[in-house]
Formats: sequence, C-alpha cells, structure tokens
Amino acid sequence: MSQISQTSQLNEISTLELAQALMERLSISPDDWHRLKSNRNSRASEQVAAAIVFLVKNQPQEAQARLEQAIGWLDKSISAPPCESHGKK
Repeated sequence: MSQISQTSQLNEISTLELAQALMERLSISPDDWHRLKSNRNSRASEQVAAAIVFLVKNQPQEAQARLEQAIGWLDKSISAPPCESHGKK
C-alpha cells in the first residue's frame, strides 16, 4: 500500500476512532494480564493511549490522571498489586 493511499484511508477515520483504536491495540488483554501486569512499558503505553482518548473527548482531568499513572509506571513509583484470586483458599 502506498503512503498516499494509507494517508487517504486515515483521513476517513475520525481522530477519536484513531485514538480508540490505539487504546484497544495497547490495552492488555485478559489472556495477557498475568504476563504483562508488571511490564512497565506495556502499562505506561496503555495509560498514555487512554489519556489520548480522554483528551480528544475534551476530558483533561481524566487524561491527566492516566498520564500520572503512566509516569508512575515509568518512574517505578507504582507497581502492580497482587492478583486477588491468588493465595486465597
């Protein structure tokens, strides 16, 4: 596919749809949760994509909260909590 046809296709998609597609692509699926729950890059990417969606929807406070979470993952100030289902009898 040529660069021009890719650009043309992207122009047909709204900014919100693009942001939502990115968020969906970067979201950790339930199948990958245990493997990626502590992966700082994956968690930060997921939060940044969510922040973009909130910005596009003109919800800056929600966007800021997601960006702060992303920074927490990157600067190691937050960690994944243990799974609730583990360790219960």
